[in-house]
Amino acid sequence: MPDQTETFITGEVKRTLDERHRLTLPQEFAQAVTDESGDTIVAKERYGCLSLWKAADWQKRIDDGVSILREKIARGRMEQRWSEVQRLGRLLSTRYRTVQLANRSRLTVPEGFREFLGVAGGQDVMVVGAVICVEVWNQDAWLAQLRDDMPEFGPLFKELSE
Repeated sequence: MPDQTETFITGEVKRTLDERHRLTLPQEFAQAVTDESGDTIVAKERYGCLSLWKAADWQKRIDDGVSILREKIARGRMEQRWSEVQRLGRLLSTRYRTVQLANRSRLTVPEGFREFLGVAGGQDVMVVGAVICVEVWNQDAWLAQLRDDMPEFGPLFKELSE
């Protein structure tokens, strides 16, 4: 989990995914999602959206969750939920990939993630700061998300900041 004292990642910028499925991130976004070893996680969030995380932060989140799940399995608490455990395993296996940004800011969107994003080479995407990560959005999916979320901004901000 990111350190609470870190700067929130905010902003919105349009970028073009080139024909080789590369995307140049704004420098401040690239720095925010690259850990000391140079690793960044690309994760499938929702159809039309990928998220980018510092690899060390992402791995801690995954390790913490898997540790709890292993404990439940060891205690026999998941016997009636094996199909759900398998489903989680499939999603976890295909959800994320570790990458390194070329020239410190250029992401090559991995195969399998391109289809999930739904953007072909030469098309525009929206790169959005989501406070704790950076998101890359298919433009149509981004507009639909904004249409759904924007009316709730005031109540959400109030609830989270109280």
